[in-house]
Amino acid sequence: MVYLDYNATTPLCPEARAAMLPLLEAGFGNPSSIHAEGRRARSVVDDARDRMASVLGARAHEIIFTGGGTESCNLGVIGLARAHAPRGRHLITSAIEHHAVLHAFEFLKHFEGFDVEILPVDPSGILDPETLAKAIRPETTLVSVMHANNETGAIQPVRDLAEICGTHGVIFHTDAVQTLGKLPLQPHDDGLTAVSLAAHKFHGPKGVGALFLSAGVALARTAHGGAHENTRRPGTENVAGIAGMAAAAEAAARDDSQSLHPLREALWSGIRQACPQAVRNGDPERCLGNTLNISFPGADGESLLIGLDLEGICVSSGSACMVGSIQPSHVLRAMGIGEKTARASVRFSLGRETTTEDIRETIRAMSWVLELQPLDVR
Repeated sequence: MVYLDYNATTPLCPEARAAMLPLLEAGFGNPSSIHAEGRRARSVVDDARDRMASVLGARAHEIIFTGGGTESCNLGVIGLARAHAPRGRHLITSAIEHHAVLHAFEFLKHFEGFDVEILPVDPSGILDPETLAKAIRPETTLVSVMHANNETGAIQPVRDLAEICGTHGVIFHTDAVQTLGKLPLQPHDDGLTAVSLAAHKFHGPKGVGALFLSAGVALARTAHGGAHENTRRPGTENVAGIAGMAAAAEAAARDDSQSLHPLREALWSGIRQACPQAVRNGDPERCLGNTLNISFPGADGESLLIGLDLEGICVSSGSACMVGSIQPSHVLRAMGIGEKTARASVRFSLGRETTTEDIRETIRAMSWVLELQPLDVR
């Protein structure tokens, strides 16, 4: 099997597994309990918080542990919008955000009466800072634009966007779920107010995430039931998961993500040779080094995925499966790509275990699958 779906999830790294195993076997205490077992669990959570803060160049009390990236994005978007609604109810995001962000904004618009503005991107999937500057109003309180896109790898100019927000006194949240270990991420240096993370995207466990929130910024709860996480996120902490996340974050911070760039380019070269009509989506110079999104005009995207799976190649489509039907990617559509072409797209995302032989095998399999396509894509 060749696994090229690292943007979907990653295998657990040895550092995370080593941190988690003792807690799964014996460290079962509730961090909120005052007895010795509880205090031991609390010390694990506190240590992990310190380590996550160190990786991000932040302070420990600026780290809020969550149940994953989606919850972190929801807490960042909904919690900040509600907390600052007395100052204004105009919110801004981009058309290529993950649904964890887009659906949070849709909820605020349809159920809480916020004025939500969704900004377009250029054909590379990049938001022009000038577009944001023109959209900000006196009543704008929150902007959320992702650090890098999960489908195309397009890297947004978050530092420039954050600077514009700072000039206008607007809170800036970024979904950085795809970028820890791939891009430098120092929220204070970049002027970021809030940053969402998910452990399983950087070789940590599933079901645990974090929200960095700059000190002193008000946040409304999105769930109720306890005073955990300094009253900002109720619920008993996932001690083993949190420990694994911190260990994985430290390991990811040491990664050389640029080492994947030659492998990605070799994959594109081989696929383009096998299918000259293939179209690369996005700007390769402003893209995560591990991500390659390709459209095969005239092909059937679902057949491509099934064919590759039968050949032992694990990849994803540029679209999401909703209620059993393949929908064209909202990201590719926002970039101006036609519906049929968007449906015929495949995302290849490489990781630290990807080898040259994996790339060769994927090119071979892709060539074979294209030969079986009923439509002429050659």
